[in-house]
Amino acid sequence: MTAATPGYRGRVMDEPNVRTAAPRSTARADDGTRAALLAAAHDLLATEGPTALTVRRIAAAANVSTMNVYSRFGGKDGVLDELFVDGYRRMSDDMVEAPTTDDPLADLLACGAAYRAFARTNPTYYSLMFDRAVPDFIPSERAVEAALSTHSRVVARVQRAMDAGAIAPGDAFTVASALWACDHGLASLEARTPPTEAHLFDWDEVARVALGAMLRGLASPR
Repeated sequence: MTAATPGYRGRVMDEPNVRTAAPRSTARADDGTRAALLAAAHDLLATEGPTALTVRRIAAAANVSTMNVYSRFGGKDGVLDELFVDGYRRMSDDMVEAPTTDDPLADLLACGAAYRAFARTNPTYYSLMFDRAVPDFIPSERAVEAALSTHSRVVARVQRAMDAGAIAPGDAFTVASALWACDHGLASLEARTPPTEAHLFDWDEVARVALGAMLRGLASPR
């Protein structure tokens, strides 16, 4: 997505640091070597950090030749791009599984809980997606579209709450982004809390208070 490319619902997204998409692989989606390379890159990032992510190290960890990295992903950036997309795909699946009930506000809280649970159980994906764990990695247009597609799930739940009169009418994208910012802050604080202090915080309760206050503030006037 470039600065002149329409984004979500016709928005022009300012993405000056988005690179062109990595070469598309001709490998099948069920290619075992491809999966092994992605798993190897994920584990190297988790255990040794971004400096370990070289084509040679990724290939060696997957027990294949370096040519496999280039033929399937175009190089290291292509591997990272696929991990980035896969992270958003996994997060999106978790958010889809959040309950849908007759209470659209409760459903928004459930969606936020799914987001924080993903961050808690997938720290390596989360750090690549949000924390610039690999500083020189710039997501492709395809990766940015995957991120926006996941965000659209929150937008849809906000729009449903607006349609039901539980949230005042407005720009659902902006409201969803505000709720995401709160959830992201909560998830990031939880991840950065030292283990010696973790017992002091019930993050689910903190989220209930913070997001509940936001939703009450967004409520339609009675």
